[in-house]
Amino acid sequence: MSETPAADLDPQEAKAEIARLSAEIRRHDRAYFQKDAPEVADAEYDALKHRLAALEAAFPEFIAPDSPSLKVGAAPAEGFGKVRHRVRMLSLGNAFTDEDVADFVDRIRRFLSLKEEAIVFTAEPKIDGLSLSLRYEGRRLVEAATRGDGEEGENVTANVRTIKEIPDSLPEDAPDLFEVRGEVYMRHADFAALNAAQAEAGDKIFANPRNAAAGSLRQLDPAVTARRPLRFFAYAWGEAPELPGATQYEVVQALGRWGFPINDRMERCKGVEDILAHYRALEADRASLGYDIDGVVYKVDRLDWQERLGFVSRAPRWAIAHKFPAEHATTVLEGIDIQVGRTGALSPVARLRPVTVGGVVVSNATLHNEDYIAGRGANGEPIREGRDLRIGDTVTIYRAGDVIPKVLDVDISRRPADAAPYEFPTVCPACGSHAVRETGEAVRRCTGGLICPAQAVERLKHFVSRGAMDIEGLGARQVEAFWEKGWVREPADIFTLEARFGPQGSEIQRLSKLEGYGQKSADNLFDAIRARREVALDRFIFALGIRHVGETTARLFARQYLGWDAFAQAMIAAASDPEARDAILAIDGVGEVLADAVIAFFDDEHNRRALDRLLTHVTPRDAERPKTEGSPVAGKTLVFTGTLERMSRAEAKARAEALGAKVSGSVSAKTDLVIAGPGAGSKLKQATALGVEVISEDDWLALLGAGEGA
Repeated sequence: MSETPAADLDPQEAKAEIARLSAEIRRHDRAYFQKDAPEVADAEYDALKHRLAALEAAFPEFIAPDSPSLKVGAAPAEGFGKVRHRVRMLSLGNAFTDEDVADFVDRIRRFLSLKEEAIVFTAEPKIDGLSLSLRYEGRRLVEAATRGDGEEGENVTANVRTIKEIPDSLPEDAPDLFEVRGEVYMRHADFAALNAAQAEAGDKIFANPRNAAAGSLRQLDPAVTARRPLRFFAYAWGEAPELPGATQYEVVQALGRWGFPINDRMERCKGVEDILAHYRALEADRASLGYDIDGVVYKVDRLDWQERLGFVSRAPRWAIAHKFPAEHATTVLEGIDIQVGRTGALSPVARLRPVTVGGVVVSNATLHNEDYIAGRGANGEPIREGRDLRIGDTVTIYRAGDVIPKVLDVDISRRPADAAPYEFPTVCPACGSHAVRETGEAVRRCTGGLICPAQAVERLKHFVSRGAMDIEGLGARQVEAFWEKGWVREPADIFTLEARFGPQGSEIQRLSKLEGYGQKSADNLFDAIRARREVALDRFIFALGIRHVGETTARLFARQYLGWDAFAQAMIAAASDPEARDAILAIDGVGEVLADAVIAFFDDEHNRRALDRLLTHVTPRDAERPKTEGSPVAGKTLVFTGTLERMSRAEAKARAEALGAKVSGSVSAKTDLVIAGPGAGSKLKQATALGVEVISEDDWLALLGAGEGA
């Protein structure tokens, strides 16, 4: 991870670093959320996520197709039934410095167009446990689910009923329907006693209380969970038609009255100074709390303001987690391994002598690229973030979360006498093709393209992944096995598996005898594949693995074009028609790099043929049209210009889109309406010249009120 500010990187450096960070974060997300076995501590994870967010904000055109910034957690593990959350369980954005907190408060003030009015926040310990949602119907507990990927979690209802601190029913003053959310955790004393008992019985020793709590809750046998000393803090809610208060604080206090444990260190604070003072008090008391916390969570107290602020793709705008500092450790660099990604990028990874940091064993670290290892830039000049790393070096690693850590420094005084400079490979370790580095690129890439198994396999893994086609039973291990046997070479092959290996196929015995597969698992796989012969348009677009097209962008295209034919025809036409390309660029959120990547994908004959083969088996389902009946701006293209005095630009855009409008950043002949505030300049002149209707902010608010009241 580069120490260079995101804004100071050139585009190619940023693109390479975004790809590396995304791969690291995805791998450790799986270790943390699915296996309850993180390899590193929270602070490094948060630092990597923070760096990724900064890079993607500065270079949105390079957001990876499966960027972890667009996801929450990981898919539910097998073994439990799945529960789809009625209200998504989102993650939180992170703050690491006082300046980050001040920026968070300033963003809220700007979004809400607040001037002097004080903003009250709740500040509470961030519990290091496992997120849980509890659904009460008729005031009785009917369902409990883990967060999972934020949209779908694991059904752990039977296990949760064994936790004494979670009530089976709510008092009469509680609403008939209410989803309580909070954190399952384990106290330090209980954790020590559990590990002592585990050691005496010769059973697994847990690395830390969070792992112990997560592993205990996710036991297939509820009797095991019942024997574990699990506890719970309530701090939020999901689906809740009625709320027992108008503020965050009031609702949480009501949860306490209903019988849920709530944290007594939660306080109301006014402004930055108050919340930072509370942060420092909790940091000082951290060791004496009796349970693990990894930061402090700040939330806007007023619920009407929370509603106005809304959400970004994976987190609320009205809340943030202020994390505690990271940890360091010293170890030996024993080797450097090269991994080949879906785009052919050769990514070096440090193989470390295992070292325990904060109770977690670390054995790998990112090395970014060959310049980082060599300690020089593309022009041969020394670079600040380079380390001249050599096998055998004693290195300091920096760990900040459940992801691969980074090498922070090297102790040259302890370097072995025979340590030689590392020679970065110039051929792909997967296929033997030349690995080249284009001018201005920080990454060396395999030129093997379609013949490189590493790239092809990674593309297939992406196609079947959770956010894409989501084919159960066809995970990374199965994709690799099917590729090695020559059974699946491209996405269309997945949908012919049943014809070749099913009951009527000629090779069923070969599949059922594959390690991990019996007749039942083969049948389940065929069922899962059949279930994906029709799939949502945005999922299908994302599954194609087009460079720079992530889940958010795929949803953007789906909402814009509504159907596959319209989308594909627009992309194909744009390759030869400048006006068609301009129409794509007119979509708010689509820049030139993204547009050119999608156009290039459809302009490639090999891609079009592969798509034709795939579309004989899969039908992309049209996107739903916005429910904008009665909206005066549904389907219209709007442009905001000048200064808005009664709401922020961000809020105006969000409310316009909710009414089915498209908000553009530039005025053209296709613009339907311009909302102009004081200081409107060239856009207002262009609108006047084109004869586009122009209204004031007051007129816009009146129109907005008519639409929202429809």
